[in-house]
Amino acid sequence: MKTINFFEKKSYKVSKLFPSTNFKNNNIINNVKTLAAADKNDLTFFDSPKYKSQAKKTKSKYCLTYQNLANLLPNDTEKIIVKNVLYELAKALKKIYPFADVDYPDISAKAPSKKKFPSVKFCNNVLVGKNVKIGKNTFIGANSIIEKSVVIGKNCVVGSNVVIKNTILGDNVVIQDSCKIGQKGFGFIPIYNNNFKIPHIGKVIIEDNVELASACTIDRGSVDDTVIGKNTYLDNQVHVAHNVKIGSNCMIAGQVGFAGSTVIGNSVSIGGQAGISGHLKIGDNVKIGGGSGVVNDIEDKQTVMGYPAVPLREFLKNKKK
Repeated sequence: MKTINFFEKKSYKVSKLFPSTNFKNNNIINNVKTLAAADKNDLTFFDSPKYKSQAKKTKSKYCLTYQNLANLLPNDTEKIIVKNVLYELAKALKKIYPFADVDYPDISAKAPSKKKFPSVKFCNNVLVGKNVKIGKNTFIGANSIIEKSVVIGKNCVVGSNVVIKNTILGDNVVIQDSCKIGQKGFGFIPIYNNNFKIPHIGKVIIEDNVELASACTIDRGSVDDTVIGKNTYLDNQVHVAHNVKIGSNCMIAGQVGFAGSTVIGNSVSIGGQAGISGHLKIGDNVKIGGGSGVVNDIEDKQTVMGYPAVPLREFLKNKKK
């Protein structure tokens, strides 16, 4: 898929981004990416031993990290040793992407042209930004806003009062009323009297045959992307935070919340009002009971319940005590 630039980007020599560090090679930084996705001229970051397997394989030549993690990176990666990786990353992101820390309204959005979208049905008061692509036989409901550069596939249904930005939708996707997709997630560095916002430069990818029920909120990725896999259904008022990846054929009941950077496998079922903590890995064919609080990884084919979520047999045993 061709790269879509949702945000204005600038390039800098690495010494301009980190003037207090001496570099062997003062190359231009083209982008900021995760350890796994970074190329040699991308800045990356390594702040937890949980990602050491990715750190060992990274292609990036410049990595923000802590002193105690530096030896886990490749020898030819220049280590930028800092006291707070996420704070220094946020400052670099702000320079490279100066407008990605606040979601300004899309002033290019206007009433859609029937000439440009001859096979798309628009209800009243729809606004469409520049460079938007919408596939054939798609339906856009009243008062919805499709912001600049968004891609919507064929045979999609977008309900009323929906806002979509920084997003790519596949074919046959249904977005019910009042969903908000692609906005900046919850991310900042707490500083006394002056919290520093982390720019979010990722996007949302929603694959074919996904359905989002009313009032779901899907945040775009911070550095990586937020992804919802094929044939996955989300019930009303589900919140998916930045960088979350949900697999295919999943069923998510109402008011479930996912914290950032958690990966959900395929064919996972989650009951209503469950909460999934951040940076977890949930395996394939997992079942999570309603109202549960998941704070640890879950292996394939497990059924869990409770807070903290434990295997169902253990939960039932504890209930009898």
